[in-house]
Parts: sequence; C-alpha cells; structure tokens
Amino acid sequence: MSIPLVLGLLFLIGFIADILGRSTFLPRVTLLMLGGLAAGPAGLSLIPESFVDQWFPELTNIGLALIGFLLGHQLSIPALRKRGTQVITISLFKVFGAWLFVAVTLLLLGLDPIMALLLAGIAPATAPAATYDIVHESGASGEFVDTLLSIVAVDDIWGLLIFVLMLAAAGIMSGEAATGASIVAGLVDIGGSILLGVVLGAPMAYLTGRIRRGEPMLAEALGFVLLGAGIAAWFDLLPILTAIVMGIMVASLASHHDRPFHAIEGIEWPFMVLFFVLAGASLEVDALLLAGSVTVVYVLARFGGIYTGTRLGSRFVRARPPIRNWLGLALLPQAGVAIGMALLAAQRFPESAPVVLTVVVASTVILETVGPVFTRLAIRSASVGQND
Repeated sequence: MSIPLVLGLLFLIGFIADILGRSTFLPRVTLLMLGGLAAGPAGLSLIPESFVDQWFPELTNIGLALIGFLLGHQLSIPALRKRGTQVITISLFKVFGAWLFVAVTLLLLGLDPIMALLLAGIAPATAPAATYDIVHESGASGEFVDTLLSIVAVDDIWGLLIFVLMLAAAGIMSGEAATGASIVAGLVDIGGSILLGVVLGAPMAYLTGRIRRGEPMLAEALGFVLLGAGIAAWFDLLPILTAIVMGIMVASLASHHDRPFHAIEGIEWPFMVLFFVLAGASLEVDALLLAGSVTVVYVLARFGGIYTGTRLGSRFVRARPPIRNWLGLALLPQAGVAIGMALLAAQRFPESAPVVLTVVVASTVILETVGPVFTRLAIRSASVGQND
C-alpha cells in the first residue's frame, strides 16, 4: 500500500473523529485511537503493520516535541510567578500519590517486588498530547486549564526522576552491580535534555518573530522544535523534556512579541492526527486479556493515587474548589511517555519485561480511550464552577 494512500486514510479518520467529537460525549483523542485500532493490524488491517512500525516511533517524537513546546509556555517565568507554588506543590503530591498507591497495592497483592517498583515508577507519567488536545478542542480557558496544562508539563519531569530512582531500586534488589552507573545515566539523560533545551531555546527566543516584525514564522518555529527533537533522539535524550525547556525559554525571554507559540498551534493538529491514529493502530487488544487482574489493579491504584494526591496538594495550597474537585479526574490519561519508560524497564530487566510491558500497553488501551472522557468532563465541570 502506497504512503499517500495510507496518509489519506489516516487524515480521513481524523476528519471523522473531529466531526464526531463535536456531536458526541467522546473526545476526538479517544475517537482517533479507536479509529486507529479499528483500521490497524488488530482490526481491519487497513493500515499496514510495517507502516505502523516504521512511522509511529518517529511521529511519537515529533508529536510529543510539538506538544512539549506548547506546554513550556505554561511554565514560563511570568506564569510560575503567578501560580508556580500551586503548580509545583500539587504536581509533587500527585506524582508521589500515584507512585505510592501503585507500589503499596501491587506489593500487598504479592506481585514480584521488582515488577511492582517498575510499574510504580511508570504510574506518575501522564499524556501531555492527549490532555493538550482536549483543552484545545474544548476551547476552555482560565485558572483550571492553565493549572492543568502546567501540571501536565512539570509532573513528567518529576515522574522521570522517580522512574530513574525505581530503576536503581530494582537494580539493587536484583543484585545488579551497575546500579550507581544507571542512576548517573538516568540523571545525565534528564540533565542533557534540559541543557539542550536551553542551548536551542535561547537563540530561538531571540530570533523568532524578528524576521516578520511581531510574528513568528512557521518555518523558523517548526525548524527549531524539530531540530531539538531530532538531536535529543540522536543522543538518546528525552525529546519532550527538551521541547518543554525550549518552550520555557522562548516564553520567558521572547518579550518582543505577545504570542510566540501561535505558529506551532496552527499546524499541530495534522501531526496529532497521525500520532493518535497510529497509537491506536499499535495497540494490542490481546494484551488486555494477557495482563488480566494486574492491569485492573494498576489502573485503579493509579487513579486512587492521582486523585488523592491531587486533592491533598490542592488543599495544602488552598486551591479554589474547581481545582480541588476536578483536577485529579483530568489527569487520568497515560500514553507515550509511559510506554517509553516501559520499554526502557524491559531492556534493563528482561525477566520482568513480559508483565511490565503487557500491563503498561493494556492500561494504555484503557487510559487513552476512557481517560480523555473524564478529562473532558472535568474541564467542563470546572469551567462551570469557575463561572459560579
């Protein structure tokens, strides 16, 4: 099957999802993934498996980089001055809650401690792309949405730190000799991604908007973001973290124009269509059956941890009722970042790979189809609460 034919099919699925999303309770993210699942190898096989295998990893890096850059706007210095304490506190409570609930629950159920720690380290990861698209689709604005997007951006940073620590703890329990080196390697990946974001973000902040006065050009904005994603992938760093830092730099330093991100906002949807449809096509429904009760426990424990942690963090900083009541529900989706963590854990601990990979892939099927529905519900409910 030719590439133009496959791309045409993917974009038509995106068109249908956009129409259905406007007239049903289902977000278009969920509809895109369900469309990809139906058209992919697990369904009608309209999308060749070879196409999914070849293009999905690359589009994952591109899609997450674009969304990461846009999310960086929520973590600019002015934004952090306005709501930094609230965002950082709630995100720390949320990340710790997800980790603790999953770890304790799986250990009490008798799961192998190494597997329990690895899954607990993956649990805090969220779905930046899905969350951003639901917000964009809803057209909502205000304190709740700003807080949600800021937390989605920053909690994956905390989540990566916890994951590195869990890899180290699992290494100690398995008697691995190179545990110290693995911690250093993980921290180097995080530090290198941040440094790359600073190195590319500073000149981007200076150049963007200067060629056409007051307006960033699409070529320069897209060029910088994709360059960052490509270099990060080349050096086995974290493209989404690099892009977030680039977004922070541009939003904090590019004071010569008001909207430094509108060029990327204007073209991210076609990439999101390809990303989510191929994400759906890559899912394996059989994984749900293979993972069994462990997946159900993981999903429920993760939900309990996120909701409880977010609620406690919101109370601690005395956040407004819409944030206290609905933020935890909005943070349920989990996707690309978690799968990347699972693949890394499987490489490091091959004996745990079947369970860890199966549970994470199976939970992704659930959390990326059902989770966005709750995110949309939370945004709508919180918006009503803000207006009361």
